Amino acid sequence: MHTEPHVVILMATYNGAECLREQLDSFARQSHRNWSLLVGDDGSRDATREILATFAAEGHRVQVIDGPGRGAAANFMALVRAARELAPEGAWLAFSDQDDVWLLDRLARGVAALRRADPKNHIGLYCSRTLITDHELHNHRLSVPRPRPLGFRNALVQNVVAGNTILLDAAGARLICAAAVEAGEVVVHDWWVYQVVSGCGGRIVHDDTPTLLYRQHAANEIGANDSRRAQARRFAMLLRGTLREWNTINIAALTGSRHRFTPENQALFDAFVALRTRKALGRVAGLAPLGLYRQTRVSTIALWVSALFGLL
Repeated sequence: MHTEPHVVILMATYNGAECLREQLDSFARQSHRNWSLLVGDDGSRDATREILATFAAEGHRVQVIDGPGRGAAANFMALVRAARELAPEGAWLAFSDQDDVWLLDRLARGVAALRRADPKNHIGLYCSRTLITDHELHNHRLSVPRPRPLGFRNALVQNVVAGNTILLDAAGARLICAAAVEAGEVVVHDWWVYQVVSGCGGRIVHDDTPTLLYRQHAANEIGANDSRRAQARRFAMLLRGTLREWNTINIAALTGSRHRFTPENQALFDAFVALRTRKALGRVAGLAPLGLYRQTRVSTIALWVSALFGLL
């Protein structure tokens, strides 16, 4: 029989006192009981540290380290690097925002799903849809589906893995901890995790059942991308060249870990890097053989437009 794996929850905090206790209480209610919490606090000036100390005093396994003070992405990357030394041997890793509320089976569903997946591939990443809510956790709506397969050809050009739902098995955790040492700046940590795991041939399990309440408010670092207005805003960002800027950062972050990729994905990565330096017709002609795609027809068209105008 399988024993429950130890899951280290990585949470980046910054002035999160208003909603933090609800999130911590949702950890305490998890049906999967074998977990501990590693927090990177980016210099909170509110009661965040006091709330964490109280939670620890109630008998929960909590460790708080100082974040780098450069925003959420850098904080999460610092947490992953710290987990190399601070996480127990063979631990799994889960990522958490400071202001969500996990459903009771957030961890249990992920553990079960990865154990049901291909046993020959030991690098696993689980993610799921979420229930998007307002600040008071009301007005639930289901996040957008992922109609196309999740893999490296998607990960190179689109982030569709919700970081607040990520769970990595032991092999996935070891991979990400090692790759984090090889990476510099990232756009967002969850996109980088998706790219590294898929690039290395890991299995990506996406669950259509939501596992948490995703609170929306003015201070969200990224926010949900499920409304027409939000999607139009992302489309406009892509056409302004934001995707090109992101791809440049991603390529630099991934280059140090390229040696970990499967041979097929090494070739795909190299071809994608080379494609961006071609002239317009060369970029368009070279895009089709790569088989890159985004999750919707409209966003895939935007990808082609970006290639044509040198915005990829």
